[in-house]
Amino acid sequence: MVKPDALHPGDTVGVVSPAAAVERAYLERGVAALTTMGYRVKVSDHALDRAGILAGEDHVRAAELSAFFADDEVKAIFAARGGYGCGRILPLIDFGALRRRPKIFMGFSDETYLLNAIVDQCGIVTFHGPMVAVDFAHGVDGAARNHLISLLAGEAANFALAAKTIVGEGQARGELIGGSLSVVVAMLGTPWEPRFDGRILFLEDTGEKAYRVDRMLTQLRQSGILKRVAGIVFGAIHPVNGSAAERSLIEDFIAGQTGDLGVPVLSGLEAGHATANFVLPFGVEAQIDSATRRLVFTESPVKA
Repeated sequence: MVKPDALHPGDTVGVVSPAAAVERAYLERGVAALTTMGYRVKVSDHALDRAGILAGEDHVRAAELSAFFADDEVKAIFAARGGYGCGRILPLIDFGALRRRPKIFMGFSDETYLLNAIVDQCGIVTFHGPMVAVDFAHGVDGAARNHLISLLAGEAANFALAAKTIVGEGQARGELIGGSLSVVVAMLGTPWEPRFDGRILFLEDTGEKAYRVDRMLTQLRQSGILKRVAGIVFGAIHPVNGSAAERSLIEDFIAGQTGDLGVPVLSGLEAGHATANFVLPFGVEAQIDSATRRLVFTESPVKA
């Protein structure tokens, strides 16, 4: 895996909108937060475009992402928001060109498409983490903010994140991939389906009915994918309207679908929707230790 260059205060962060349409007020608020953190910010020319529910036409969104990878001024690329749309631009991206210009790319939710495609198609480490017109616009938790700054600067070579629940016991080691459960399932059977063998699979999501979560986990299980991974870590999977009954069902479905796989499974990591959303590097080797309920990283995901 190629590690992108580290990001330091004073470096330029590029902001692109590869998914759903973005509200100007939220984008401006997020840009201001990044500036306060010490970064210079360059927003793509079409970040506020609209084409229905999307942030502009597919070819424009793909071109803006590619242009920022090629831009020498831009040191890292942060997504403005998720929602929907990243899957549509995958066929329009020249992954070979991205491979020649490795950079930090960060986002989550619908950006799950891009995070995993860049890891597997380009061999570049990516970052599952806060987005500009969402998390930064509304305020990133202090600990998560400090973690982001130090991780992207190459100052956190060894770190661990704790989960809340042990679903399956054991230890495992492997490259971390995954993201939004619904998007990971949507990638199956496409040219951009992630490689699962021997890897640690991270899954999170929001706004899903419990039966839909179970249906997606059933698909992953029946396809054999859950037996091919080294281990599984769940972030929060928030039910529709925050229903306590639905939340309990989701927990039961997670345990039922993964608890007997014979691999370590943790749940409740503070990453993804409606959490502190600590940054997770994808494509970097991680370790699961169920005894301590931790996901452990022992190398920096960036190049000093």
